[in-house]
Parts: sequence; C-alpha cells; structure tokens
Amino acid sequence: MRVAITGAAGFVGSHLTDRFLADGHQVIGLDNFITGQAENLAHLAGNPKFRFVQRDVSDPFTVDGALDGVLHFASPASPPDYQKFPLETLKVGAQGTANGLELARSRGAKFFLASTSEVYGDPTVHPQPETYWGYVNSVGERSMYDEAKRFAEATTMAYHRSYGVDTRIVRIFNTYGPRMRPRDGRVVSNFIVQALMGEPLTVYGHGRQTRSFCYVSDLVEGIYRLFHSDRSDPTNVGNPGEFTMLELAALVLELTGSKSALEHRPMPADDPKQRKPDITVAKSVLHWEPSVPLRDGLVRTIEYFRKVVAGGC
Repeated sequence: MRVAITGAAGFVGSHLTDRFLADGHQVIGLDNFITGQAENLAHLAGNPKFRFVQRDVSDPFTVDGALDGVLHFASPASPPDYQKFPLETLKVGAQGTANGLELARSRGAKFFLASTSEVYGDPTVHPQPETYWGYVNSVGERSMYDEAKRFAEATTMAYHRSYGVDTRIVRIFNTYGPRMRPRDGRVVSNFIVQALMGEPLTVYGHGRQTRSFCYVSDLVEGIYRLFHSDRSDPTNVGNPGEFTMLELAALVLELTGSKSALEHRPMPADDPKQRKPDITVAKSVLHWEPSVPLRDGLVRTIEYFRKVVAGGC
C-alpha cells in the first residue's frame, strides 16, 4: 500500500509510520512541526519507502501519485499544547480533516481519523463505551481540543454517508512511551522527567482522579487492525487498566528510584475525574486488547527518558 500520514513527526504518528513501513508499505509523512519533532523521523533518512513533506495540512494540500489511505493524526494533543495553540487546534480538526477527506475522496482511498477519548469530556458513564455521547463543556478551557475532535468525527461521518468515502475513526485513550516530548504536559512524561531530575512531581487536586494508560506499541497495533477492518463507526482503543494519579506517581518513584516529593496544585478547569475505555468492540471486531502492563511500559519509557534527560531536555 501507499499511505499518507499527517502528523507523522508526532509521538503516535511516528510510531504508526514505523508500523506501516515495517510491513513493506510506502508512507508519505506530513507535519508542520508545531508540536512534532524532526528527530522522531530521523532514523528513516534514506529509507526508499518513506518521503517527508513539511506542510500545514490545515491549508489545502495534495500528494502526488496513487494512495490507498490517508491517516489524519495532525493536532496538538496535550493540554498545554492545545491551550497554547487554540486556533491551530480548531483549524486542524476542522479544515485539516476536510482537506484529508477530500484527498482520500479524490484518490478513492480510505480515510482514518485519529480522534480521542476527550470527546467523552468529564464522563458521567464509566467505563466509556462508543455509544456514550459525552459530557463536554463547549466553551471551557479544553474545548478547543474536545470540540475540534467532535467536529472532525462529524465531518468524517458526513463524508462517509454523503460521498461513500471509506472511513475509520479511532478514539485514543491516554498513551505513553518513547518519543513523547519531555515537557509536553502529559502526566506520564511529566512524572518521569520530574522524578529523574529530582523535582517534585506535580499532582493536580487530591490525586485520586483516574486515567487508563496504553503503551504506544499496543495502541499502534489496535490502530493498524482498525485500519484494515471494515468498521466505520468510532472505536475505542486504549488500556482498561485504571490508576489514580497517586498510584501512577508511586510507581514512577519506585521504578526511577527517585526521592522526589509530591507537589499538589489546584485542579485544572474541566479536567476529567475518571477515564477508562470500554474495549468490548475492539476485542470482538479487531481481536485486539493491550498486552503491555503499566509497570513494563513505564520501565521502557523511563529508559528512553533517562537518555533524553542525560542529553539535556
């Protein structure tokens, strides 16, 4: 196959690029580096099956040649990033999605949207199945990301129903692993870097809010299987193992051997109190479920960040 992946220099996008290349496919990667990192793709220099194009996909774009898939992973994805770039986040969710869909439509290609568990907002249903419509503050401090992804899902389904575009939608839950940016504001990278540097671990509120953490290789396998499936409705991909922030902090301190203290700060506005995917659909349709326990994934991620910190982050 020959596919285009937007956001290819991002954390998940770069791992997904590797997955397609590992199976012998050709990849055209696109990124404008607003949050992506060139070093995430540096190992692909000289690979004849990979071509990179620096481009903002919120502006009209095209790709030469035949395409079998357009996978839209371009977007700031952590709260500090999308709050720093609110208009860019909204634009890539709206116009970037439409541009990708138009490209897929013009080439008779499959379109794959990277959506998010954030479409469920601060959920009143737990765990969250795909049938849950969410509880989102449309004008809150996280709304630029939540609503951009909800709009992107609506646009994707409109193209599917109106034009017959072959579409897929994945709702990604908290993911971690190598190639995360050290100061990106996500809790796993924050805790690990703070622990390695002997800084206090920043815990918001009482620390009893929960998240479910999926190691990146598990996520990519779920995404890859969904791409090759015939399911057009949104599909949760995440790890249903649920941990409080205090439990995560304790495990990071144990695995790093750090003596860092915990520093509690006020809860951010609209921060979800709990988050856990119902992966019944992924199990039954994709025959997928995560295989990397949190402890094992953290060991691998800590090893990566030790090198990053040693090199100066």
